[in-house]
Amino acid sequence: MKTLLSICALALFALSALGQTPSPSPAANPLDIGITPNLALGDVTAVDAAGHRLTLKTKDGDIAVMLDEKTEYKRVKPGETSLKNAEAATLADIGVGDRVLAQGKVADDKKSVPAKRVVLMTKAAIAQKQEHDRQEWLRRGIVGRINALNAATKEITLMMRAPGGERPITIASSNTVVFRRYAPDSVRFSDARPSTFDELKVGDQVRALGERSADGARFTPEEIVSGSFRMVGGAITAVNAEANEITINNLQTNQPVTIVVNKDSLMRRIPAEMAAMIAQRRAQAAGGGAPGAGTPPAAGQGGGAGEGGGPGRGGDFDAMLERLPPVAITDLKKGDIIAVSSTTGANPTRVTAIKLVAGIEALMTRPQGQTGQGSQSPSLNVPGLDSIGGP
Repeated sequence: MKTLLSICALALFALSALGQTPSPSPAANPLDIGITPNLALGDVTAVDAAGHRLTLKTKDGDIAVMLDEKTEYKRVKPGETSLKNAEAATLADIGVGDRVLAQGKVADDKKSVPAKRVVLMTKAAIAQKQEHDRQEWLRRGIVGRINALNAATKEITLMMRAPGGERPITIASSNTVVFRRYAPDSVRFSDARPSTFDELKVGDQVRALGERSADGARFTPEEIVSGSFRMVGGAITAVNAEANEITINNLQTNQPVTIVVNKDSLMRRIPAEMAAMIAQRRAQAAGGGAPGAGTPPAAGQGGGAGEGGGPGRGGDFDAMLERLPPVAITDLKKGDIIAVSSTTGANPTRVTAIKLVAGIEALMTRPQGQTGQGSQSPSLNVPGLDSIGGP
């Protein structure tokens, strides 16, 4: 019984800690148990106190939780990995949006379960934990690209954006570090699956949570999330709003690529004035202009991390994008130039957008010495667009 309760608590913790509702894939989220013969885990969509009944939305579909006077109620806080600190609760404590695990023998059709025990995690507590985690990743997180790997010492050399260019930092991993990796074709941070040091590759994007050394040259991680990402971009040739698909002529290959957008895709348009300012700063940095006028650091590399140009100075590109008004697929039209970041999937001609940014014409650069139309196409140069997403 104690083991079963621990599994229940771990499942609730796993589904709340990352800040998003997980993918239905059991492989991506092994603790997203959904409906099993003796358990049901999901979000409350209806509470019928008079009828002693809850309705849960699970990854396997809706299920009715039947309650009676013998049902035991427990409440746990996000972050707890066992039920030893669980508090007694009642049916009156449960509301729509809360996360509930109901224990009991599930009906063969998986439509109902008479609950012997209900374990509750409130919507408010989950939201508070998610915001805390987000702030922790902003304050204590770093983002960069793997430049080298040392399998013998389990060390990672990461190249981080900094004013005026990139600089290396050494991540010293250990057996206690939690490794996770973005799933192919997934845009969700919560879909990152358990991973190991051995899955890392040079060129991967990495977001790590932990502590820096006093000189900033080394980093001791608690968690490392990695992924193989790609950036594509070019002029839109077709928009299919009904299918949530955009077709572009990819600048890198001069071939068509289909961009799939969904509710998790961050879609923004950079105002012309802002794009011109970023381009000007880049030009100043390239030409030896004013110190600190270069490309702003990526998310997690400003503010408390000591990289300069944090929130409020425009240095955090992800935060800047989030502050801009959302763009709908119907706001995009044929001929618009867009840049898109995505995970590396099985089909190179079809990607799911993590971030989609329009209004980037001023940020496109041509090969050095090329000023007009020539044999080489301009390249995309959008700061931070290729940075790994966070919670």
